[in-house]
Amino acid sequence: MAAVSLTPAGPFSLAAGIRFLKGFTPARYHHAADGILRLAFPADDATSVVAATVRQAVGADGATGTVRAAFTVHPGTPAQAQAATAGPAAGAAVRAQLARILSLDVDGTAFPALAADPVVAGLMADYRGLRPVCFHSPYEAAAWAIIGNRIRMAQAAAIKAHIARRHGHRIHIAGQTLYAFPAPAALRALTHVPGLTGIKMRRLHALAEAALDGELDAARLRALPADYALAELRALPGIGPFSAELVLIRGAGHPDVFPRHEPRLHQAMATAYGLDTAAANDVARLAKIADRWKPYRSWVALLLRTRAQATERPGDA
Repeated sequence: MAAVSLTPAGPFSLAAGIRFLKGFTPARYHHAADGILRLAFPADDATSVVAATVRQAVGADGATGTVRAAFTVHPGTPAQAQAATAGPAAGAAVRAQLARILSLDVDGTAFPALAADPVVAGLMADYRGLRPVCFHSPYEAAAWAIIGNRIRMAQAAAIKAHIARRHGHRIHIAGQTLYAFPAPAALRALTHVPGLTGIKMRRLHALAEAALDGELDAARLRALPADYALAELRALPGIGPFSAELVLIRGAGHPDVFPRHEPRLHQAMATAYGLDTAAANDVARLAKIADRWKPYRSWVALLLRTRAQATERPGDA
């Protein structure tokens, strides 16, 4: 196994991230309570698969510190096998992807200053050190959006897990067995998945093609103005306004986008800020409030949504 270190800039708690994943239906995260985050996912190269264990140092005073990840790259082709063992390029790519998944690629040193807003201060107190734990890639976030369209989240999570078990990479890591979601080429080859309609299969095939063509590159999406990136994502079959925001924010890890198509978040905002019922439908008004959260609008939205989800019934989120 290779290893990399990530030093958080600003507050960060891996333990808080693990607790979040355990309550996040798409993750189906039920691993050992040993403080180790176990991950298996398609790499950003759209072909190989990464298995990783992630730990964070905790001082005697409870302060959290450096994040260390041990990982193995399972190449998809002989050429990638040679590259994976050849030098630092593979390690740098995995490090960048892991950092993005954990939102450690963002400088969070200015985040505590947002506590001047009493609502944000309360969220920070309730969820100390929690940053968005993202989907492994925009590709996987978009696949989730397509699978989950018009069905309950629990059902969608079961279908996604079935796809991973039957068609993904099986990996034993730190005493656990994980199944990575199929890389794009494998997803493109599927002809039938129980629970998915023909139109969803065609949309997944189109998504796989887009991933192989580089259209879902996280760095490229984040470098674009948010409106441009969202428009590009909406051009993918099966990706509407809500899903496009999901892919940009929770797939590419964009830290500063206010979700304009997430009614449950808007209701949570209205409740948190003591606004009247009509305010939950006034997106422009809510967006102005969210401007106070710059440059971490995605992060605060995640904290609000996490608090709201804690009061929802399992499977409804």
